[in-house]
Amino acid sequence: MDNKKIIITGIILFIIVVGVIFVMLTSVNYERIEITPNGTSIEVPANQTNYNGEVESAKIWNWDNGILVTYNSHEDDNIIKVTELGFNTLVDLIKSGEKQDFDGFTGYVINADELLEIHIFDIIKVNYIGKFYCIPLSNETTHDNILICCNDKDMAIHMAKSVEYKNVYPGNDLDITLSNVENITGDLQSLANDYTNNSDLSEVKSTVEEKTGVNLDDAKTTVEEITEKLPI
Repeated sequence: MDNKKIIITGIILFIIVVGVIFVMLTSVNYERIEITPNGTSIEVPANQTNYNGEVESAKIWNWDNGILVTYNSHEDDNIIKVTELGFNTLVDLIKSGEKQDFDGFTGYVINADELLEIHIFDIIKVNYIGKFYCIPLSNETTHDNILICCNDKDMAIHMAKSVEYKNVYPGNDLDITLSNVENITGDLQSLANDYTNNSDLSEVKSTVEEKTGVNLDDAKTTVEEITEKLPI
């Protein structure tokens, strides 16, 4: 092999190595986190995503150029779901941006300066430069509400696709109570209808008198006597 071929081969190998290194340096590695204990999970940028804790039952994560906000209504112990209203308001503000289709997900493009006008974003350290791509997600079965915002569109799409929903809150006490009340109300209505349609009224009268100790005929006479004396 002459020197010319050696040089060409070397150049090709160098280009390949540089390309591989570039891909390795620019590609994003992800790690999976749970957004509800033992439940729904999502992939976030590895080794750079920080958990910022909860703000009134809403959980917040951030990395250098993005933020993740989640809220689960059944994980919220407050009877009045103030945080749910706040989260929905946050999503409505995001929806003021340019609506786009992000590979099958409904997303919104919003400028960084507009994002900073929303208080929750102003308190989190994020590199707010340029456009942010936001994808709101919700699942009625698991009660998870998720908002992904970052300035990398592909990252936002990857995260949205990575969500694995798992229901760990099949119902709460309020749901069970309301269900029981509805069932009891329905049963009482049904019994009342059957009783009214099928019962002998004289039997009903006797039952009432037996249970209350009041003679309904005497009570009726007394009421009539009092009514006659009223100055009407």
